[in-house]
Amino acid sequence: MTAKGGNGRLPLSYLTLRRTLGILGMALPVILVIGGLIFTSNSEIENTISDYYDTIMVGVFVGVLFAIATFMFSYLGYEMPNRGRFEATDNIAGNLAALFAVLVALFPTTHSVQWVRGVHLASALLFFMTLAYFSIHLFTKTTPGETAQGRKADRNRIYRVCGWAIILFIALIAVYFLFFQDTGIADLKPVLVLESLALWAFGISWLVKGDTLLQDSPPAR
Repeated sequence: MTAKGGNGRLPLSYLTLRRTLGILGMALPVILVIGGLIFTSNSEIENTISDYYDTIMVGVFVGVLFAIATFMFSYLGYEMPNRGRFEATDNIAGNLAALFAVLVALFPTTHSVQWVRGVHLASALLFFMTLAYFSIHLFTKTTPGETAQGRKADRNRIYRVCGWAIILFIALIAVYFLFFQDTGIADLKPVLVLESLALWAFGISWLVKGDTLLQDSPPAR
């Protein structure tokens, strides 16, 4: 199932939107860590991505989240054949992801008020779960009555791996907080690592969706 332009292919701007989302997701933890090491005096890597809210990198943290939210809000998904409108589930999922990204940016986990931190954590969890839903359910759709074959089948496998990887990494963060938070593992910055891996899985999924990887072969002339 594809949203097509007049020439039967996705418009370049729409593919660019998907690629941009993938790049933003993968770049965020890298930019925060490197920028934090370069521009702060203590040269300390933070424990989580959200902890960069209280550093000089706050502008990057908030700015990238708002950029992701904007692109997600603009995401319409698949155009439904012969109906002249877009699939509602894709649009709703994009809007929800945008909302959760904005809430993560506006309600920092470093805030002294407990309910503010609670909104941040809940929003972050729901944001990642929505991204997993995109990869596992929405990106793997095919035209009704057809079975994914060839490159589409290969892409679907990558989407599912990325989606389940996001869920796994977030689950491991919960395991860490429940059982290992007060151990020596904390020195390895496990939350930051797992959050970064989840964002890279998100990024890979959207880069594949944006035809950066595993493109269909051009039609024979």
